[in-house]
Formats: sequence, C-alpha cells, structure tokens
Amino acid sequence: MTFNIPPPDILLQLSLNGALGGAMYGVAAVGLSLIFGTMRLIFLAQGAMIILAAYFVRALFYGLGIDPFLSLLIIIPVGLVVGWLIYQGLFRKAAAAEDRNISLLIAVGLMFLIQNLMTVVWGGNTAAIVTSYTASGIEILGVRTSFTRSMGFLIALAGTGLVVLFLRKTLVGKAVRAASEDMEAATLMGISPHRVNAIAFAIGIALAGAAGVAVATTFPFNPFAGFIFSLKALVALALGGIGNVAGALAGGILLGLIEAYVQYFISGGWTNAIAYGVFLAVLMFKPEGLFSRPYKKA
Repeated sequence: MTFNIPPPDILLQLSLNGALGGAMYGVAAVGLSLIFGTMRLIFLAQGAMIILAAYFVRALFYGLGIDPFLSLLIIIPVGLVVGWLIYQGLFRKAAAAEDRNISLLIAVGLMFLIQNLMTVVWGGNTAAIVTSYTASGIEILGVRTSFTRSMGFLIALAGTGLVVLFLRKTLVGKAVRAASEDMEAATLMGISPHRVNAIAFAIGIALAGAAGVAVATTFPFNPFAGFIFSLKALVALALGGIGNVAGALAGGILLGLIEAYVQYFISGGWTNAIAYGVFLAVLMFKPEGLFSRPYKKA
C-alpha cells in the first residue's frame, strides 16, 4: 500500500469534513459529560435520545411544516422537560444507591425501550429529511462543504458555549460543577444532590435534542442508529477528558478528523477499528483525556 500526501486543497477538504462531522459526536459527548459528572453514569441511551429527537424533527417538518433548524426552539425546551422527568421517574432512587450498576442497567433498558417504540411508531426503515437546502453548499476557506453540516457545527459550538457559560457564570451551574468535583462536600455545603442531578440530566437530554436536529438534517437514520452515536460520543468523551465539557467537543472533532483521514488514507472498513483502538490507547496511557490535566475536571 502506497502512502501519498494529498494536495493541500484535498487535505483541507478532509479536515473540514472531519471537523464538521465530529462536532455532532462532540455535542452528544457534552451531554454525556454532564450526566457522568454528577451521577457517575455512562448514559448509553444518549444515542437513542438523539435519534428520537431526529424523528420528532422529521415529524414537525413533514407534519407541520416547521423548518428543522427552527424546531430547535421546540426540541430544546421539550428535551429539558423530558430529561427532568426521566431523571425523576427512573434515576432518582437509583442515583442514591451505592451500586452504580443499577443506573447503568436502567439506561440500557431505556435505550432498548426507545429503540423498539421508534420501530413501532415509525417503522424500521431508514428515514431522512429533504429540504430546499439539503443539497446546498457553502465555501469555507475556499473549500465547498455541506450547508447542513456547517449548521450542525454551529449548533455544537453554540450548545457547548452555552453550557460552559452556564457552569461558570451561574450559581446553579457552579453548584453542578461543585457536585461533579465532590458530591459529599457539595452536600455538606447545602447543595441538593437530586436537584443537581436532575438539572445536569435535563441539560444532557436537551443537548441530545440539539444533536438530533443536526443528525436529522445531515444523515439518513433509523431506530437502531442511536447505539453507534452513543459509542462515538463515549469515544469523544474519553478523548476529551471525562468531566471536561469543552474537551468533550474537542474530542468529538478529533474523532471526526481521525475517521476522515482513515477513510482517505487507508480504507473505510478500518474507520471504526482504528477509532476504537485510539479510544483504548487513550484510556490505557492518558485516562484523564487528551485535553485535561491529570486528576482535574473542567
């Protein structure tokens, strides 16, 4: 196999496509980071929530004529409410238990439940959204790329930026950060664990909704596509550093770049193998993540 360095324009195109695609993994990973930070739970149903949001975006578009990107004004508030209700109904008691496996099993059960409900309601065939701008492109740095991918990248940046501001500039956000650092100490300071968990969970599901908008406008999807998004978000989370919100987005972008380069230089069949290999290598040699300092969280 020969290795040839591509021309600069091709390399820029690869990098741009990889970064834009990886941002969707990143915004899903930010939600995972928030939930893990307070509950110490890898929420494997995050991908299923993303696909569920994508189906709702599709229903709003074809049923009510609401533009997919405008549907963010509906999807995000609904995601906040749904996240709050899911925590109160399914995870409140489990979060208080010492055995974290209970919460993990509930998350797995929720994932399968959502997958099967989507199959019953919308069928198991691949779905997609086709708008007037689906095939449109824009130029960035002299390279033409998809308009919907670019919008997905902006959604990821905006979502991550708002979460970082919330965590650093608001009293509630600072309480969430304190709980993610040390729940026992935060509790002694008067912070309610259940309130903090519910807020983090609600924001995590709202971010899944935002990711669902990006996915619905960019990729075809089916009820079982969510598990792959959960895995990719988990890889992005590990690359960026568990508990590091900005690092989670950076990890997603890095994962997108790895996938783009592997597809071009090696083969599409090796994409997942190498991505998961990098994931294992990071966990083995730099478990705090590539964008975090040892033993510290953002």
